[in-house]
Amino acid sequence: MKGYVLDYINENEFRKLERALKKYNMIAFKKLTFEYYPSLRNGNLVGEKVSENKKNGTESYELKLPSDKIFTQIHGEVKLLYTVHKKEGIVMLETLTPEDILLEGHRSELTTYKGIMISKQNASKEMFKIDLLNMLQNK
Repeated sequence: MKGYVLDYINENEFRKLERALKKYNMIAFKKLTFEYYPSLRNGNLVGEKVSENKKNGTESYELKLPSDKIFTQIHGEVKLLYTVHKKEGIVMLETLTPEDILLEGHRSELTTYKGIMISKQNASKEMFKIDLLNMLQNK
């Protein structure tokens, strides 16, 4: 397998998301840094292929990162979105999702409720979701 070079569409934004992921979801960050990035550099394309553009020679992938079950239910799956340019040998790292909570975590310190981080904008909605999920689990 040939190797690939990792590049960014917007490196500053991606690094912000990466730092927030490191702070608030260390398991996903470690898996991304120490397992998935080296795998991508070696040419092992991990994740689910979302689309393919044969004209441009690109393939888009979506890689689900490990995360806490309740975090996933509140904020959504933690995913890495990237595009592979086969001809050039480049993997373009696009973004990490959920962007809204990660960018908010980068801008200011997030609070937690029962061990789950919550945004300041949707605090009451997210606390309600956490309480509801806890009640459903305790039945």
